[in-house]
Amino acid sequence: MPDETKSAGQGEPTESIVPEIYAHCIVRTLVLRIDDQPGRLGAVASQIGRDGGLVGDVTRDWLDLSHVYRRITVYVNDEEHLEKIIANIRAIGGAEVLDVVDEVLQIHEGGKIEIHPRVGLGSMEDLQKVYTPGVAGVCDRIKHKPRLARKYTWLANTVAIITNGTAVLGLGDIGPLAGLPVMEGKSLILKELSGVNCVPILLDSRDAGEFIATVERIYGGFGAIMLEDIAAPMCFEVEAELDRRLPVPVFHDDQHGTAIVVLAGLINALRQVGKSPADVSIAVSGAGAAGTAITRMLLDYGIKDIVVLDRSGAIYPGRKGNTSRKEELARITNPGGVSGSLDDVVAGRDCFIGVSSPGILSRDAVSKMKPGAIVLALANPLPEITLTDALEAGAEVAMDGRSMNNALAFPGIMRGTLDSGASSITSRMKLAAAMTIAESAEAGRLLPNLLDQAVHRRVADAVAAAAG
Repeated sequence: MPDETKSAGQGEPTESIVPEIYAHCIVRTLVLRIDDQPGRLGAVASQIGRDGGLVGDVTRDWLDLSHVYRRITVYVNDEEHLEKIIANIRAIGGAEVLDVVDEVLQIHEGGKIEIHPRVGLGSMEDLQKVYTPGVAGVCDRIKHKPRLARKYTWLANTVAIITNGTAVLGLGDIGPLAGLPVMEGKSLILKELSGVNCVPILLDSRDAGEFIATVERIYGGFGAIMLEDIAAPMCFEVEAELDRRLPVPVFHDDQHGTAIVVLAGLINALRQVGKSPADVSIAVSGAGAAGTAITRMLLDYGIKDIVVLDRSGAIYPGRKGNTSRKEELARITNPGGVSGSLDDVVAGRDCFIGVSSPGILSRDAVSKMKPGAIVLALANPLPEITLTDALEAGAEVAMDGRSMNNALAFPGIMRGTLDSGASSITSRMKLAAAMTIAESAEAGRLLPNLLDQAVHRRVADAVAAAAG
């Protein structure tokens, strides 16, 4: 995950970051037979680059007397782009495309997760212990002391991830079934990075009351509830009401996972430019789930001068068209009562944080920010301003959504919450997660490697300690 700063430069694409850099692309593997002559492979790779594709992994399957058979992973914009690349590879001569493999679809065949038992079943004696008659004694213990369920069932290590599919990644309202691959992906991340079991649950409902009532009826089989990909404003009501009603933690990752990672990156960005959180001024573009959660977390961290903007510009008290939620945002932000457009508000500020729409922040606005400006343009798949434009316009630190991934937060958050036995996830726990993530970054980087399990363990420990 590259961090973009003037001191660090653009960051070189490496194998570990290719999928993030080209997150908006499709991935295919070309199976080729290439003449076994010097320069032929280089000619193929160069042609892919000239056509605007990106070469990923290159492997050799086998060779014969005159050919080398290779697999080349390519990242392209769409199927038409892929066909152009294939045609031009054939045109250069010395290489034949034998097959095009969609390895992403192959990985998803049969789903990405499954359930495995923790004990064996090799004899009738085993069966009698795990099922009848042995299990009756365990059930009786839990009946008389319900808290023992955390010890004798999977409750202390299992969460439900629940969605209605109304706000899935950059895909929008695609419905719960089409969102299932994303839920499986998060389940896989939780298990691999923090050892937490996760069960995807799809609710085909757009009614907040119905959604809440359904979760209230099924929560008992889980140690915590993760809400995912639920559109605003329904997500606010659902999370708040479930958190009030249920005796187990409720966590909406699109809100709080995003906010935790953004704050972690901002902490290190402020250190890089030598500014104090108490003294900086920030413009937050986007008043939806992520923007609201980010704003509240920045306030909890001690940042006082924040102006939130939506499509109509700066949000301030009494603004015509404010919803009750935006009026509440206005009450706790914008201490100077600023009004105006995005460019108006960004000028003269220390930091821009965008979770809104691509291309809406101008170079001119960035050039008018304070010295040592920080630009976090996080709209996906395309940012509010490109990193190149932000840096060339004068930003000292710039970062986009390719480098800020919620997977840095939710594995440790859920692990620590379950380990502590907490009944809810507090602001203190979220702040502990953000500060630990920030402290775990290597020198010169804003965020640590999300695949480093040690980072998630440290986050879990910090969250558990903050819950105590």
